[in-house]
Amino acid sequence: MCEFSVKIVLTDIEGTTTSISFVKDTLFPFAKEHTEKYLQETCETAQTQTVIKDLMNLPQYKEFLKETNSSNDGAVDIKKISQFVKYLIDKDLKLGPLKTLQGFVWSEGYRSGTIKGHVYPDVPAAFKRWQDAGIRVAIYSSGSIKAQQLLFRQTEYGNLLPYIAGHFDTTSGHKQEKQSYVNIAQAIDVDPNDILFLTDIVKEAEAARLAGYQTAILSRPGNGPLTDDDKSQFTILNDFESLKVIAK
Repeated sequence: MCEFSVKIVLTDIEGTTTSISFVKDTLFPFAKEHTEKYLQETCETAQTQTVIKDLMNLPQYKEFLKETNSSNDGAVDIKKISQFVKYLIDKDLKLGPLKTLQGFVWSEGYRSGTIKGHVYPDVPAAFKRWQDAGIRVAIYSSGSIKAQQLLFRQTEYGNLLPYIAGHFDTTSGHKQEKQSYVNIAQAIDVDPNDILFLTDIVKEAEAARLAGYQTAILSRPGNGPLTDDDKSQFTILNDFESLKVIAK
């Protein structure tokens, strides 16, 4: 069993606490299917108007209009915006306005019970075990903080938010850049060496390690393959049960 001595466990979501297939096969299709209806029903609200404006100001919007031979007269066209959202999702682009809108749409799905947040069976027990040991748990994901909270509030195992002390998204920086992890350590006022970052992405682990973090990589079913070099440089875990964390 791998052992770490830390004050904070900072964990990724997709491929770490939650299956990649849940995001790809449940959340993204739901957003694609329900975005237009959501925009039509809420287009008069300031919240939705801001998101639409932010989407239309993205450089990818001009590319989309060009590729689809659409006019760009500056007018708001809900159907066109909805098509643009599908375009961005298909390209798997991690853009702030897209993540914000997805969070709003998913909120409706969670509220209605259509969506239940997926986490691996070992996650709830690990969160509780770490909290009981005096170790704080925080989340760092490319998904918006709102989307994170929705997922963990309404999981198949109940509400896990009481175990989570903090949430971070791309407003803290890109997940493959060292400075992002420096920013998070400063935000929570903890020495980087006292933080364990859990992820399934090698480049994220490399960035966190450069910032002084302890790191481990999750090799769960459906995750990307790891090279022999990756396995020699990082602690590799199949699940949270094989991870022992003690309070520093």
